[in-house]
This record gives sequence, C-alpha cells and structure tokens, in this order.
Amino acid sequence: MAYFDAASTEPLHPQAREALIAALDVGWADPARLYGSARRARMLLEQARTEVAEALGVRADEVSFTSSGTQAVHLGVLGTLRGRHRAGRRLVTSAVEHSCVLHAAGIHERDGGSVETVGVGITGAVDPEVFGEAVRAEGAGGAGGAGGTALACLQSANHEVGTLQPVAEVAAACAEAGVPLLVDAAQTAGRMPLPPGWSVLAASAHKWGGPAGVGVLVVRKGTRWRTPLPEDDRERRRVPGFENVPEIVAAAAALRATVAESVMESARLSALVDRVRTEVPRLVPDVEVIGDPIVRAPHIVTFSCLYVEGEALLTELDKAGFSVSSGSSCTASTLRPSHVLEAMGVLTHGNVRVSLPRGTSATDVDRFLTFLPDAVRRIREEAGVKL
Repeated sequence: MAYFDAASTEPLHPQAREALIAALDVGWADPARLYGSARRARMLLEQARTEVAEALGVRADEVSFTSSGTQAVHLGVLGTLRGRHRAGRRLVTSAVEHSCVLHAAGIHERDGGSVETVGVGITGAVDPEVFGEAVRAEGAGGAGGAGGTALACLQSANHEVGTLQPVAEVAAACAEAGVPLLVDAAQTAGRMPLPPGWSVLAASAHKWGGPAGVGVLVVRKGTRWRTPLPEDDRERRRVPGFENVPEIVAAAAALRATVAESVMESARLSALVDRVRTEVPRLVPDVEVIGDPIVRAPHIVTFSCLYVEGEALLTELDKAGFSVSSGSSCTASTLRPSHVLEAMGVLTHGNVRVSLPRGTSATDVDRFLTFLPDAVRRIREEAGVKL
C-alpha cells in the first residue's frame, strides 16, 4: 500500500507514538486538580504548550489546545468576530478556504453579519492588492459601524492544490487597515516556516503526524477575542472541555520532530512532487496539472484527467494499492465538485490529489506513474472515449 493522502491526515510520527504511550501512564489525571498525579498532568500539558509555542514562534500563553483543527478555526473565526463586533460585522475570506471557514462564515451571515469573498486566479492564489481592497472597503453602516471589517481569513496553503497564499502581503494590508488576519495553517504548520503578520492561527495535529483529536488555536496578544461558546475554566476560558493530555503531549512531540526534519524532508518530497507534475502530463493524454508549479506546499500535487470520473479513477488506484484523494478534499464522501477547483476555473471532474507523507519513497512514486496511464486508458475505453 502506498499512502498518498497526507493532506487529509499524516501517519502518526514514531516519536508521537512513543510520547503518547508514555503520557498515558503519567498524564491521565485531571490537570486542573491539586494532587500529585494531577500536578504531573498539568506539568506535561504546559510543557507541551511551550514546545508547540516554540515550534510556531509564538508565546506559550497565546496557545490553546482544541479538539480538532476544525474547532480551532470555528473558535478563531467566531471568537474574533464577537470580540470585534464594535469594529464592524464584515468578514473577508478567499473563495478557496477550507469548508470549516466557509461554514463559520455562514453562521456569521445568519447572525446578521456580511461576508466578502475574494476570488482567486487560475493557480488558486488571491491577488494581495485585491484582498487588501476588500479588507479596506466598507459596507452599509460606515467605518467603525456595522459595515467595518472585523476579520479577514486566508489559508497559508490550499488544501486541495497546494498553492501558497501571499499571507505576508495580505497581513501587511490588514495591519495597515487595523484588521486582524486569521490564518488556517493546517497544510503548512510544521512543514514550512509560518509567514509573519497574522493575528489568529489555527492548525491541526494530525496534519503534521500527531494524533487526531488535537487542534491548536493561537490568539496573539492584543487581538480582541471573546468565546462564542459558554465559558469554561479550562484553556484560559477559550476552549471548553477536559484536556486530552496524552494526545496533546504526542502532538507536541510530533510537531517538534517534524520541524526538525522539515528542511531535508520537504526538499525531498518537493522533488518527488516535481516528478509527478512533469511525468503525468507526458504519460497521460489530456491531463491538466493544477496549482502553482513553484509557489506551493512541498507535498501536494493535483491533476485532472479529461473524460474520467474521479470516483472511478480513485477506485482503480485503490485496488492497485494507492491511497489518493479525489473530489473536494472537504467533502470527499460525496464527491461533489470542488468549490476550490470551481473558483480557480479549472476542470472539476476526474481530479486526483496526491499528497506525500513523510518517508514516501521514489519507488512508490515510480510505481504510481507506471500504473496511472493504463488505469486512465481503461476507464476511458469503458466509457467509450477514444483519443
């Protein structure tokens, strides 16, 4: 089996597994209590917080742990909007954000707020000048009232095609306008240095080789934020519920290890992705490789095959032992056309996302490139397509 779906979830890092097993023995108690086992759990929790903060280049007291990356996004978006409601009710996002951002935006609209969606070019990136104009614009109510911009959201890299967004340039425009920027860094945290200038950040541990069930929410000092949920005494009143200390410890261990490996491993995976980007259109007729060829995350490549249903191709690849993603990465169970690909104006059917996890071998990539042309040809022939 060749697992090529790291953008959905990275296999558990060996150091995360070791840390999880050890923490299960000593970190199971309630970290909010005062007895000895609870103090040990609290010590492990705060050490993990410090390690995550160091890896992300932030202060430990700016970091909160959530139950998922999705919850981190929801709390980041809705909490910042609530904290800045006096500044305005406008939310600015790109058209290619993850569905969790779009769903939070939908809640904001239903509560009477407005959402400005900034389109993208054919590579999937926003124009920073256009995004900045959207942030500075005013809706009904004028500056400082209902029409002022309360928050802008921009992902660090697109989850479906890997294109990096111009976060630093957009962050500078947001800072000039006095508007906080939330960055969904799920696809790059641990793999690449974070761009500067953001105010709120969300990430997910299982994307960097940690366990599922741990997200990270970072709210920088000076950013107005109020919980959109009933308050709890845990996680600085930002995130309700009992902290899963063993999994948080494992998440921190995975992040620390991934950051340490990132320079060499990212370069190696990027070379394998370049091989896929070059060879697929050479080997398979009528293929469109999607996303920016250079300004991209190191592990993701997406291509669309004309006259091929994505579900059929995914099934053929799965039978041959290749785990890939097709359709929208947010709604893969339904295989609905991807809102990301639609926004980019590229082919939305017959698309395959290959995202390489740590340790992927050149041999596995070569096997994939050997199998793919015959699989596409068979599917086209069964559909009566002749090229």
